[in-house]
Amino acid sequence: MLYSEKVMDHFRNPRNVGEILDADGIGEVGNAKCGDIMRMYIKVKDNIITDVKFMTFGCGSAIATSSIATEMIKGQPIEKALELSNQAVVEALGGLPTHKIHCSVLAEEAVKAAVKDYYDKNKIDYDKSKYCLGECPCNHEH
Repeated sequence: MLYSEKVMDHFRNPRNVGEILDADGIGEVGNAKCGDIMRMYIKVKDNIITDVKFMTFGCGSAIATSSIATEMIKGQPIEKALELSNQAVVEALGGLPTHKIHCSVLAEEAVKAAVKDYYDKNKIDYDKSKYCLGECPCNHEH
């Protein structure tokens, strides 16, 4: 399968690239098998994600999935960001080759890791079952 036009657009012109030095939450995830590393930064005000940036070391699919994930959560309530699924990321990009689906899983996990970091820093209680960050026996590739 060739990459969709949307994947190529987000790869060539990624949105929200960079760091937020005073981020309210930072999530970093990686996949040792393919070497992709994603770091997601969020700013939160009144429970809304007001800004989000990412730094990704990886293939074009990893960059594209990071980019679209930031667009999907920016301006959203923080709880809504937790609902972001890798399937939604893939659909928003118009599909990914099967062997690149793990990139969308990383994007989902990076968002969740950033939210978890925000909750931890602010001592906000959260449902730990919503965080599958390589610590659970789920069917995601870790």
